[in-house]
Amino acid sequence: MTDITAAMVKQLRDATSAGMMECKRALVETEGDFDEAVKLLREKGMASAAKRADRETSEGKVGVMVRENIGAIAAIGCETEPVSNNDDFLAYAEKVLTTVFEGGDAESLESERVELAAKLGENIQVVGTKRMEAAGDETISSYVHPPANKVGAMVKTRGGDPEVGRSLALHLTFARPTYGSRDEVPQELVDAEREILSHSEEVLSKPENVREKIVEGQLNKKFFGEAVLTEQTWYRADESTGTVAKYLKERGIELLDYAWYAVG
Repeated sequence: MTDITAAMVKQLRDATSAGMMECKRALVETEGDFDEAVKLLREKGMASAAKRADRETSEGKVGVMVRENIGAIAAIGCETEPVSNNDDFLAYAEKVLTTVFEGGDAESLESERVELAAKLGENIQVVGTKRMEAAGDETISSYVHPPANKVGAMVKTRGGDPEVGRSLALHLTFARPTYGSRDEVPQELVDAEREILSHSEEVLSKPENVREKIVEGQLNKKFFGEAVLTEQTWYRADESTGTVAKYLKERGIELLDYAWYAVG
């Protein structure tokens, strides 16, 4: 039987960041073979990461990178706040963002995600990423809410003041719409919401001849007005009490694309 020394355990621990006892067990199981021990710890780490995959990621970071006519946004989730501020986690989040910015896919870093999850002992997930490219008079603007950086947005607009684009990105982090326009909302969802409103006590208490009108009014205000970006009320009442669509139109801005992500 191979004698497993403290130096061997330390060497394996430094190389893999695994726990001391895990390293010793791996060396015992592989009879002191360093490379095989590394491989064994890696396999066990992947298995553990798979088990953690269903655990909720209520923390993390959202990052944005905008350089000239290209922009990227990436949201990476984890389970706890300490891990969200861990150097290895932040380095991975930055690598995902840079990869997407350069035109790559976050899936190309899957093995690194699995290894990081094993090392940190938490479920690490790519919540979402998006890349945008602007041309001509198009502008990419962004906003990430400090200091936690748990919600952020990026927009591509045409015309008008670029500062309005940043305000629109801020609006997205505040209002968090589900859809960009009414056309994107599935009809079956609209029908289901209309059915719910039609049978609400508030509507049934009104005369039958006005119920349909009341339902449509509530549908516009409570459903479309909350879920659809262009129909939401602009987030700053001191600037406008109208919809996002109205606000942008008054300022000569056309919204071309957007993305917002939040962790937790």
